[in-house]
Amino acid sequence: MSDVTVGDLEAAIRNVPDFPQPGIQFKDITPVLGDARLFAGAIDLLVDKHKDAGIDACVGIDARGFIFAAAAAKQLGTGFVPVRKKGKLPWKTHEESYSLEYGEATVAIHQDALQPGARVLLLDDLLATGGTAAAAVSLLKKIGAEIVEIGFLIELGFLNGREKMNGAPINSLITY
Repeated sequence: MSDVTVGDLEAAIRNVPDFPQPGIQFKDITPVLGDARLFAGAIDLLVDKHKDAGIDACVGIDARGFIFAAAAAKQLGTGFVPVRKKGKLPWKTHEESYSLEYGEATVAIHQDALQPGARVLLLDDLLATGGTAAAAVSLLKKIGAEIVEIGFLIELGFLNGREKMNGAPINSLITY
């Protein structure tokens, strides 16, 4: 267990106004990722309670979720499974579409990525409106995985994305 606190992580996150468009207050996590102590501490805070939980795989959502899920998989001694944007996986996939502010997007997972009943930790950097994470939850259910928890470094609580997770347990380290 590291000595990093949620307050340490929150202090390192940079607010970037009007990015990627006017009116958006972007939460830049690169200072956390670039500091070995903070990055390791963030992973500890996301996974330590799962060390003896029989996690079979850590699943990461394209793209920054890959960073957290791969590090968590190494720490927990599990495999890493990517949920990617449509067209990026080279094998048979299940796909799930979801709504964006202006349009639709689709994510995919390999059909054979997990065995039915696999216990997974689903990780991403940020929970906003919840569309992408809800699509990942749907994909995991399609292949019969059991979601032990969905972990996020940051949750933008005012956007109510948590409501789309169909009751799955959620651990957000920082909520704005």
